[in-house]
Amino acid sequence: MGLLNKIFGSETAVKKEEKILPWFPLDDLQQLETIKVKSSQKTQVIFKHSTRCGISRMVMNQFIDSYNFTEDDLDLYFLDILNHRDVSNEVGIKFQVWHESPQLLVVKEGVVVAHASHGQINALALSSFV
Repeated sequence: MGLLNKIFGSETAVKKEEKILPWFPLDDLQQLETIKVKSSQKTQVIFKHSTRCGISRMVMNQFIDSYNFTEDDLDLYFLDILNHRDVSNEVGIKFQVWHESPQLLVVKEGVVVAHASHGQINALALSSFV
């Protein structure tokens, strides 16, 4: 049964501790101007997520697992694109980036200096923008 427990888990398996990131919810259009202004002092990162998409959930979980920055390094915003479609649309307009989901945008000096979507999100070297 050891192999099956490794594959499927067991009732006695220790549940992995959930890692909590220092997300700021991005749910208001006015925050986009704040992000732009704050980006001259500190890197701003926007994670656009679709709560109905399995791929988006998988990429977000991988992103969370590999995230190793502090609040001093950058500001991290979470945008639920289904509940805040107006904000999502304005992100594309304001930062001139084609909408995708999931999507990660890195903002410095008021402009997007890097962006990635889907599996490329976790390949983006955020540390080079801190």
